[in-house]
Amino acid sequence: MRYDNFSVAVSVYKNDKAEFFDRALESITDLQSVKPSEIVLVVDGPIGSDLDGVVAKYERKYSCFRTIRLPENKGLGNALRIAVDHCSYELIARMDSDDIAVPNRFEQQLKVFQDCPELDIVGGDISEFIGDEDHVVAYRRVPVTDAEIKEYMRVRCPFNHVSVMYKKSAVTKAGGYLNLFWNEDYYLWIRMFEQGCTMANTGTVLVNVRTGEDMYKRRGGIRYYRSEKFLQNYMRKKRIIGLSTCFMNLAKRVVVQVLMPPKIRGWVFRKFARD
Repeated sequence: MRYDNFSVAVSVYKNDKAEFFDRALESITDLQSVKPSEIVLVVDGPIGSDLDGVVAKYERKYSCFRTIRLPENKGLGNALRIAVDHCSYELIARMDSDDIAVPNRFEQQLKVFQDCPELDIVGGDISEFIGDEDHVVAYRRVPVTDAEIKEYMRVRCPFNHVSVMYKKSAVTKAGGYLNLFWNEDYYLWIRMFEQGCTMANTGTVLVNVRTGEDMYKRRGGIRYYRSEKFLQNYMRKKRIIGLSTCFMNLAKRVVVQVLMPPKIRGWVFRKFARD
């Protein structure tokens, strides 16, 4: 079956591990049932020779591999905004630098877009593993239909960012990625919702995600809570949620993100926010 051409937007920075980055790129190239028409990589500031070696490997191997190097690290939101701007095709898949796409990830999403051309974004579920890829410890399931996604958005982020494929025109119309600590994606989905975008998730696992205590550390702290507070207040001002929902959302987040130590936060995530 023939599908539309599509781009993949990836960002890498100095703290990423070369072996994980190599595995992530392998999963979206050699191992995919439908291969990307283009991969746009933004190197977010200076990186070490080990990461540079991985970049050079894929530049030699794939003529569709395009690299944009930024002189200094300015954050994921900025890097992805640049990546999207440089993508040649209307459909763009987002991929992280250390996760692993399932072999038919792109084929699944392209088929959904082909069957439902009115859609603007299609994501999916993720599995989370620690250490070995087979050591899956949890799944993050997200709602499937447009109505379910927009209802869920009022409480939690309705997409797994590493899994999404979207239309460049829809993302651009919503203002694109903007820097917001660990919440660049949620902020974008909310603004796409405001623009009337039509949304879906596949209901299947599209990406296997590395997790562990470091991730749970990153999903806490005052700075992360402040970005969450900004989003809740933004939705309240835009009348997406009411005052009571805003208060309840923030109360839950202050407990989990500020008051809990990372190990307990990890247990809470796996117990109550994952399957």
